[in-house]
Amino acid sequence: MITRMSHLFLRTLRDDPADAEVASHKLLVRAGYVRRVAPGVYSWLPLGLRVLREVERVVREEMDAIGGQEILLPALLPRDPYETTNRWTEYGDGLFRLQDRKGGDYLLGPTHEELFALTVKGEYNSYKDFPVTLYQMQTKYRDEERPRAGILRGREFVMKDSYSFDLTDEGLAESYRAHRDAYERMFQRLGVRYVIVSATSGAMGGSASEEFLAESEVGEDTYVRCVESGYAANVEAVETLAPEPTPIDGLPEAKIHDTPGTPTIEALVEWANRAGLGRTITGADTLKNIIVKIRQPGGEWELLAIGIPGDREVDDKRLEASLEPAEVAMLMDEDFEKYPFLAKGYIGPKALLDNDVRYLVDPRVVDGTAWITGADVVGKHYVDLVAGRDFTPDGTIEAAEVRDGDPSPDGAGPLVSARGIEIGHVFQLGRKYTDAFAVDVLGENGKPVRPTMGSYGVGVSRLVAVIAEQHHDDKGLRWPAEVTPFDVHLVIANKDEAAREGAETLAVELDKVGIEVLIDDRKASPGVKFKDSELIGVPLVVVVGRGYSDGKVEVRDRFTGESREVPTDVALAEIRAAVRG
Repeated sequence: MITRMSHLFLRTLRDDPADAEVASHKLLVRAGYVRRVAPGVYSWLPLGLRVLREVERVVREEMDAIGGQEILLPALLPRDPYETTNRWTEYGDGLFRLQDRKGGDYLLGPTHEELFALTVKGEYNSYKDFPVTLYQMQTKYRDEERPRAGILRGREFVMKDSYSFDLTDEGLAESYRAHRDAYERMFQRLGVRYVIVSATSGAMGGSASEEFLAESEVGEDTYVRCVESGYAANVEAVETLAPEPTPIDGLPEAKIHDTPGTPTIEALVEWANRAGLGRTITGADTLKNIIVKIRQPGGEWELLAIGIPGDREVDDKRLEASLEPAEVAMLMDEDFEKYPFLAKGYIGPKALLDNDVRYLVDPRVVDGTAWITGADVVGKHYVDLVAGRDFTPDGTIEAAEVRDGDPSPDGAGPLVSARGIEIGHVFQLGRKYTDAFAVDVLGENGKPVRPTMGSYGVGVSRLVAVIAEQHHDDKGLRWPAEVTPFDVHLVIANKDEAAREGAETLAVELDKVGIEVLIDDRKASPGVKFKDSELIGVPLVVVVGRGYSDGKVEVRDRFTGESREVPTDVALAEIRAAVRG
């Protein structure tokens, strides 16, 4: 097919959009691929839609290759199924809720586990129907509080979500592996550099969970890896390597010290090193106690205390992942006024436990470890308060930040951190949703069997931005051949009528052999045309210019920047070979 830029619905921009922070956002807008409609909501223009469809094609081919069957469920969904699984409440403010004219509650689907489970329940009733994998390419909706980075993090986005239904856990494991392998092939074909990391399941539920993260400095996800062992995990999923408990016998008794003006860890450490305690004190020797309030779906707010080594900060994402699906909020000044036993800046384990405040500590706080921590009175701290002797927490929690150099959970070496963009997530859901809807089928022995599910998502529209983020230079986009909007960008860079006719003839010849051509036939200067070709990013640019009178055209590789002259009589064969790779 031949597309003419003189007729293409396209307007390129020379300046970056004012709200753009990352390269992909800037370039996709400047090159005329997308346009902003509202915060986190974008229109796909012809060039952008072509790339989106190419990404969908690759995803669809790999899903079909593992036996997936495509269906399409509605984006507008009734409340009842999500009420059954408690996710009408669990999703909190992230859910778009609406009512019809009769007052019926609906939502715009953020994910479709409920509907897939109900669909299978409605259609299948025998073990002979299984296993089955269903998938869809569907627009999803999430009311992001701070949509950013263009289509990287929007409120409306295209997602491929697939669901496997097996009768045994072994079958689920096989379906999980099939999807995992398909995702690897998918992302390799798309030219995406990625890592696979252990992850948490969040509101989705389930057990085994892994994320595919595209390597990117602008990614919102932080992950860590151990170079020695290959261990990799999203920070929310990192399990702290806890020390072994130590003997308590012989440890000095805990003593309360006057510590005026020490509401911060820095001030407390400074006091401790002036107090003549017989050892050098660092923040890691102190126990910082943070109070939050949490609310389970449909429940009331309650206090929760978190104890972590004083040299670390609470990682909000790790805290929220550990407490999901509960809602978490920090205590305000008015909250402290309601609980006089909370001495702000001097909170210690004793008052928490005496007042029935649930107290969870970092895994490093093991029996036998001695801490400097609050004594529940302004201006006073305990020294040598020993876990397992002087206080016993209610459990542990993964809430402290993970830092470079922390030991890998597998004990093989230190962790190093990097940033990435989530592009895929695979879960072994188990029977959470088939239990919720009593999805039973007749087993081979005549008894009911409840299928087990897997859930597998790919951010299809996000992948367009990810590819743009990983494949661009200072001049513009550089699309991999698998997703390019056109195979060849043919630029007429000479006003000579013979050159124009020659370009038109070449375009027709390329079209006849199945090569999609974008021909720049505009009455613009060669400089404008070249800049647009670099910005738009088709990987193969053919220039019909001054050399045409000498029987040559120029072939430019947008990826390598290499350029070569090719005789016109072999240009078709050369271009065809370059496109076919």
